[in-house]
Amino acid sequence: VNPRVVLLDLGLDNGDSLAVARAVRMKFLDAKIIVMDLLPAHEEIVEFISVGVSGFIMKDASLDEVVGTIRSVAAGNEVLPTEMTARLFSEIAKEAVMNGGVAEDSVRLTPRELEVIDLIAEGLSNKGIGRRLSISTHTVKSHLRNIMEKLTLHTRLQIAAYAHGVDDAS
Repeated sequence: VNPRVVLLDLGLDNGDSLAVARAVRMKFLDAKIIVMDLLPAHEEIVEFISVGVSGFIMKDASLDEVVGTIRSVAAGNEVLPTEMTARLFSEIAKEAVMNGGVAEDSVRLTPRELEVIDLIAEGLSNKGIGRRLSISTHTVKSHLRNIMEKLTLHTRLQIAAYAHGVDDAS
């Protein structure tokens, strides 16, 4: 049986939750992984995102938040608790720029791509973005591919981080 969603506690006794996340990704390619912790360090969050974790849940989250996150991740969304979002987005964007992942001066984004980035940062799904901009979900996906290619990013979380980094700079 292949799991759809795997909930991974960062408090594992062996302390190597990242290795467990990697192993789950390799064995169950279609499984979505959610990490649970009190407040993981920025570096940990970045590492987990880089191995393909789809969501995070705070250990003190309510039952409704836990169930909502699991359902949202199962539906294909990426989820960060509000406690992590602003701080993490700023840090990821700064790191990407510092490491050469995003050369902001040389990137030419279209006005529509900038709108899509803003709506991702608001947490909208592809369907929600399509509705808001009166375009098809297919067109939204095309914009996402272009944005990721231009900014050398790989996930929606990184796009949102980029958006918040740009907001912080202004």
